[in-house]
Amino acid sequence: EGAGGTDPEARTRPPSSASIPPRPRNMGHTALDEVSATGAFTRTDAGHRNTIDTEGPFAPEPNRYHLYVALACPWACGTLSALYMKGLDKVIGYSIAHPTWRRTRPDDADDQHCGWHFRKPGHPPVSNENGYGANEVDDVCTGDRVNGCATARDIYELAKDTHGKYSTPILFDTKTNSIVSNESMDILRILNTAFNEHAEHPEVDLFPAGDADALTTKYNEWIYPCINDGVYRSGFARSQEAYEDAVGKLFDSLDRCEEILSKSRFLTGSQFTWLDLRLFHTLVRFDPVYHTYFKCNKKRIQDYTHLPNFVRDVYQMEPIKRSINMKHIKMHYFTSHPVLNAFGVIPASNGFDLDVPHSREKLE
Repeated sequence: EGAGGTDPEARTRPPSSASIPPRPRNMGHTALDEVSATGAFTRTDAGHRNTIDTEGPFAPEPNRYHLYVALACPWACGTLSALYMKGLDKVIGYSIAHPTWRRTRPDDADDQHCGWHFRKPGHPPVSNENGYGANEVDDVCTGDRVNGCATARDIYELAKDTHGKYSTPILFDTKTNSIVSNESMDILRILNTAFNEHAEHPEVDLFPAGDADALTTKYNEWIYPCINDGVYRSGFARSQEAYEDAVGKLFDSLDRCEEILSKSRFLTGSQFTWLDLRLFHTLVRFDPVYHTYFKCNKKRIQDYTHLPNFVRDVYQMEPIKRSINMKHIKMHYFTSHPVLNAFGVIPASNGFDLDVPHSREKLE
């Protein structure tokens, strides 16, 4: 799926051992290539892991940085949610990609990389790479507002990237033409504190200290690999054994979340944290996409008692609702991977109603 949603503990581990096929220099790869010899999807780590602070080369200056996102991508969309929650959208600009992946070097027959590209309203509809479908370039698509690049790949190459995974989100420094980070967890931390002096809502804190911090770390040890990444491990598996392992862990972990959220409003209690944000962005995509497309079909989120109302509770926060675009979500997944959906037909359902009352404010 090409997103920058690597393990937040990746800095402490050796590089991933995913068996990615060899590729010529300057040719990119995507999540579809990150499959081990056993057929298991194994996400590679983000290649850009800098931060923004007053001590380093990237200072927290207004109007210096730009956030590139795809609304379909849960990792990228989560950073846009945080940008809105902090009230930083007048301090850090952003650009939104078109949902359908296309060839990033269409004039080079030897370069088959497909990925995010930029279109502006009024541009003609986009087919999938097989030539099927006519996917609208709607008013949400912005084009690249600062560099005028045609693709996310162009942004990486402008920044002299050598890693070759052209994912979103991208936090770009317009002063040095470099990428600060393409790791969503790093970007969430940056947005949480680095620009508080300029934020409309500096009081919003997605990374609370103390017991909540310890609990988010503990829960993330299984929520990230088994749920956030687990849907991809199920959907991109290329062996029955890898799929069954991933989907089993996914639903065991969803059951654990159901139990936790039966007793508290959010995962660690009454305060909304980055962990809730990341869980939400997986769950809101689950019934309309992952259940069908990624074969995560033991149950729908709608079939649980507490998970649907957790999703509604988070969705109904205005800054988060503002970042959710179900049309982009469905269009991306069902039109970007011809190997999984050759004709690019997009299913009808948007999942359960997200706007009905949830009553979770009664929980502690």
